Amino acid sequence: MQNLSPMKQIIKHVAFDVHAESHHVAIASPDGEVRDYGAIGSKLSDVDRLISKLKTSDNIELRFIYEAGPTGFGLARHLRSKGFVCEIVSPSLIPQKASDRVKTNRRDARNLARLYRAGELTFIHIPTPEDEAVRDVVRLRESAVRDQRQARQRLKSYLLRNGGRYTGKTSWRPAHLNYLSKIKMPFPAQQLVLEGHIRQVEHLTERLALLTKAVEDQLPGWRWEPLVRALMTFRGIALVNAMTLVSEIGDFSRFDKAPGLMNFIGLTPSEHSTGEKRSQGSITKTGNSFCRKALIESAWHYRQPARVAPTLRLRQHGQPKEVNDLSWKAQQRLCSRFRHLQSQHKKSVVTVTAVARELSGFVWAMAKLVAGQPVPERKPKTEANTKSDTKKVYTLKPATSNRVKRTKK
Repeated sequence: MQNLSPMKQIIKHVAFDVHAESHHVAIASPDGEVRDYGAIGSKLSDVDRLISKLKTSDNIELRFIYEAGPTGFGLARHLRSKGFVCEIVSPSLIPQKASDRVKTNRRDARNLARLYRAGELTFIHIPTPEDEAVRDVVRLRESAVRDQRQARQRLKSYLLRNGGRYTGKTSWRPAHLNYLSKIKMPFPAQQLVLEGHIRQVEHLTERLALLTKAVEDQLPGWRWEPLVRALMTFRGIALVNAMTLVSEIGDFSRFDKAPGLMNFIGLTPSEHSTGEKRSQGSITKTGNSFCRKALIESAWHYRQPARVAPTLRLRQHGQPKEVNDLSWKAQQRLCSRFRHLQSQHKKSVVTVTAVARELSGFVWAMAKLVAGQPVPERKPKTEANTKSDTKKVYTLKPATSNRVKRTKK
């Protein structure tokens, strides 16, 4: 009689140590063996030949993984298009032994396959090709901002070294530019250097304007346009910052709670606690630096009292009432939080970072609202939670004395 029972599925975890010219492969079998397969070519056709050699029967399931790097997401997209499971892990999130001092391609691939089989890895989000293209434009504009800032700093340093110092209120305005055009250096070589710095600043300023326009042109028709428009209702989050947040984060639904988004951005405080002692330090800064920079810039706008300025009202025009209500709720909360921390004599950087962390929570709530998902309300503190937060208050009793005051007779 023929046995019609289904065959047991065999899962093999295949790890790549990816490089530009070759990929080193290691395979973790379910029986506990992790073997080194060797190096293959870096072309997708080489990977397809590897798959045909490993998948010898229908009951074998292949799962692939490799580290994020300069090779991008092409390999993962290719494998997923063929129906395979392929994940990418950040190198900074791979567990490592403190005593491990040897690093080779073979050891990296074997270690990655072993951890993947054990389920000890945290995977990163793979964006769609369209989202990655928009993100590349946003990042290119950010690099242009950095280049312009460095060029301006070089120009100011050169003038300061040669005795020139602008005494106006603001730099890079028409008055400052007229001041630069009137400067005459004592030697022709110095004048040549000055003109070179000025021309470089002008060129980078024009380049930044073109890239800003390019970022704005990417929004119409993008699948995340409703979310970007909703985030622009927040105070301090205009089009560029909103595009930065959405292009870097992508799908907000992968974060079940707001603290998950805060961890991704790197705004949570570091901690080193042991026993009954709890010690918290500065923020981790282990997340996405582009989102963190955008939120820090936006948090500075909440140092003023809560109000809807004309520019903000223009961005809120046409948005649903629920979106504008959440924006106003965030502004009231964050402005109050900013004033409270300032009254506690906190440093400005600490205050802004704390406000940016709470702003990221409102960004997460806005994404849930736009997606049509219920936004959880903030639970009030119960008596059990507030019991540990209350501090003992000690009252000073009036001093008493047993001595009797003598009166003169």
